[in-house]
Amino acid sequence: MILQHLKPLFAILPQVKPPIHRQDFREKLKWTAIVLVLYFFLTIIPLYGLHPQSIDQFAQLRAVMAGNFGSILTLGIGPIVTSSIVLQLLVGAKILKLDLSKHEDKALFQGTQKVLAILMTIFEAGVLVFTGSLIPIDSSFLWILMLQLIIGAILILFLDEVVSKWGFGSGVGLFIAAGVAQTIIVGAFNFMPNPAQPGMFSGMIPSFIQSLVTGSPNLTILAPLAATIAVFLVAVYGESMRVEIPISHGQVKRHGRIRGSVGKYPLKFIYASNMPVILTSALLVNVSLIASVFQRIGIPILGQVEQGRAISGLAYMLTTPSLSQILTNPIKVLVYAIFFIAFCILFAWLWVEMSGLSAKEVSKQLYSSGIQIPGFRSSKQQLDKIMKKYIPALTVLGGVFVGLLAFGADLTSALGGGTGVLLTVGIIYKLYEEMAQEQLMDMHPMLRKFLGD
Repeated sequence: MILQHLKPLFAILPQVKPPIHRQDFREKLKWTAIVLVLYFFLTIIPLYGLHPQSIDQFAQLRAVMAGNFGSILTLGIGPIVTSSIVLQLLVGAKILKLDLSKHEDKALFQGTQKVLAILMTIFEAGVLVFTGSLIPIDSSFLWILMLQLIIGAILILFLDEVVSKWGFGSGVGLFIAAGVAQTIIVGAFNFMPNPAQPGMFSGMIPSFIQSLVTGSPNLTILAPLAATIAVFLVAVYGESMRVEIPISHGQVKRHGRIRGSVGKYPLKFIYASNMPVILTSALLVNVSLIASVFQRIGIPILGQVEQGRAISGLAYMLTTPSLSQILTNPIKVLVYAIFFIAFCILFAWLWVEMSGLSAKEVSKQLYSSGIQIPGFRSSKQQLDKIMKKYIPALTVLGGVFVGLLAFGADLTSALGGGTGVLLTVGIIYKLYEEMAQEQLMDMHPMLRKFLGD
């Protein structure tokens, strides 16, 4: 396999070593907090030599990219997610024959992803600088801008690795949730003057209070905030939905009676979590970037891009639509919706297959733990047959649900972006579950053995 030839390169790449001891709740929380503070610090470091007239090509998906335009984190998590997309598609299409249940193949996948993320960092930085999205104050600053972007993206890559090995959850999720939360708080409560509307506050709540004081209340000011709350509630409801399968743990006695504990095995409705939306959003960003590259070399096959925004072709059709375009350009809205939802389903399936959540892998884990389904013969094949009735259907339905919710939420112009709010709910929900489990195991150490930790 060609990836075997990359092993010498993996050895020379810097990496974050995993802890050699079992971390407790406080230590994981400490590292998560440290990385979060460093992330916010990096978002306020400006790009040296950047012209004020530069254009944010990621503006519509800025919350999902977890970066801050004009800072050294302008690229955000884009290169990391893009490299993940490429490898998932290659593994899913069996072009790269990797079995991620094996430690060696998983290490090979992770090493390749890091190398590819660095290459994508160089590519994306080059596209932004040399296609005119990021304008230097002088031509001599071109390479300086590019170097700063690369340094920022590589720092994010290693901060993500620190969180994955030393903290809670993943760095990618943590950065998205932090960026969206910051956008919502600033957008709702900012008391600074609004440059676009002299005499008005920038935040929605201060602006609404100001309109009440002046005797002309304007409820439309609060529309994006109301949309944010609505998306939040629907996303929480979706995260709480479960399909519970009755299970037993023990041995079967004569006459079919079961000896041992009886319970339920929960399968989340949003089975693939929020990863399909992250991957699909990153793919949309790269369509625009690639369109810029083709236009630069005189072959605009993906459409025309002006001032960092697509204005025609496929790149334009795949930019996030607005609510008004449902009437003015319904074909664009329909094409975008079909593409977005279809790729959410595709990435949901790939994520489930590659992350050990498929029916085959789940049934294997349950069988090895002595789990069986009451009323059915105790065998791995029977467990696999039952799981195949639920997991593939939940994967597709969950992908459709998150795709529809993200698409609809983006139309409403919710604070932080509808997609960003959806992702943040899922990330925080999963982070809460992981932190609660870790705290429980610290309080009751015997649970570690029971939970296989």
